[in-house]
Amino acid sequence: MAVGDILVDAFIELQDARVHCDINDSNCSISMRWGDKIPYKNLTVIPAVGNGPNAAVSFARLGATSYALSHIGNDNHGKDCLTALGENNVATDYVITQEGKKTNYHFVLSYEAERTILIKHEEFNYDLARDVGNFTPDWIYFTSVSENSIPYHHEIAQLVKDNNIKMAFQPGTFQIKLGAKTLQDIYQASELFFCNVEEAQRILDTDSRDLPKLLQGIRDLGPKIVCITDGPKGASAYDGEKMLFVPMYPDPKPPVERTGAGDSFSSAFTGYIALGYSLEEALLRAPINSMSVVQYVGAQEGLLTDDQIGEWLAKAPADYKVISLI
Repeated sequence: MAVGDILVDAFIELQDARVHCDINDSNCSISMRWGDKIPYKNLTVIPAVGNGPNAAVSFARLGATSYALSHIGNDNHGKDCLTALGENNVATDYVITQEGKKTNYHFVLSYEAERTILIKHEEFNYDLARDVGNFTPDWIYFTSVSENSIPYHHEIAQLVKDNNIKMAFQPGTFQIKLGAKTLQDIYQASELFFCNVEEAQRILDTDSRDLPKLLQGIRDLGPKIVCITDGPKGASAYDGEKMLFVPMYPDPKPPVERTGAGDSFSSAFTGYIALGYSLEEALLRAPINSMSVVQYVGAQEGLLTDDQIGEWLAKAPADYKVISLI
């Protein structure tokens, strides 16, 4: 069961803009003419996305029985989300419609291969006991929800503890901002934990980019297995004994758009661990899902099946392999 807010993404592909970065290609910003009419290339509207729904679709592609737990408004956007989830073989029994609320709708400003997302999270009424009843999945994949959801986090941690459920936690921006102390029970209940390097630095309040230190620091907060991604530089994982690194799977052609790259990695890794694969095997396969996703607009079109991931792995270059960091 993937738990996280659902939304509609409207991708606006810009053509008249400029990107400005520091000399080391960091702290980038985009500029456009103000007070003018600016042409754009394309508009693509994709329903039923967000960290949680993206993971739910990924699990279904891998062959798992996949449920989404999320909240929508009683509007056309919500109905579109339900339809899209069903078309992707995701069970919608626990997608809750709330009267008087609006389904989340985000705008993705896409330029070259990068994007900036304009976000607004509707404050839904989160109530785990009401929403799921006695249903106890084997795995919960918990990710981004709205800012009024702190009690909801503690309810999920208790559900996981009471029912011996395994949980993967991929914190969203708000959950990272809350801090590990506030979400101590979530961190400690997590079988798997996912973030990128910059998020790990914020969680640990450090400027260090030393992967072994970041992996150890996050694991000390409670998760059994920690994965940290570093964009084109690759990904690493640590289970308390093995500390492993894998490079990015090479792009077959330049990326189209990077939305969902993190979700596709984390969900594939979770799926393979849930299916009984080893740490090394999961780490080797997850980046292939990300490689495929960035070849398309949106976070779901490029999600792969297990067979497709196996085909890409079979033709991987010789230097695409897992190595030890310790």
